[in-house]
Amino acid sequence: MLHAIKYAFWLVGQVLIAGWVLTKDTLTGSKNLDPCVVRYPLRVTKDWQITVFAASITATPGTMSITLEEDDSAESSDQRYLLVHAVAGADPRSVLADLAHMEETLAPHVKDLHPDFSAVLDRATWEYPSPKPVFKEDK
Repeated sequence: MLHAIKYAFWLVGQVLIAGWVLTKDTLTGSKNLDPCVVRYPLRVTKDWQITVFAASITATPGTMSITLEEDDSAESSDQRYLLVHAVAGADPRSVLADLAHMEETLAPHVKDLHPDFSAVLDRATWEYPSPKPVFKEDK
């Protein structure tokens, strides 16, 4: 119960910070607004944890949970992925790191389960709506 209260206060803080940053970036015409969709490998396994995690993402300004996917081709058939839209998605690695931090704050026991982002960082697993940015390695 105490952890749930701490998480709720932490989440409110994150919502306020994200709201402020998104408002500032919108009003100043910042180039930080570069939407992307990432496929996040979940480490939480209980349905209620996945629900709270997805709701927390959607409650945070600039991000939205899109859908939950199960990977039938994985060695362990219980691997699930959450598709997440991020408005400030110029760096998908940063988006994935922020999601990992949120998941670890929600469920501290997953800190020891390091997420394997190598598979999801393949460009086939994340997308940019339009226009597609030019990466330094593409130049």
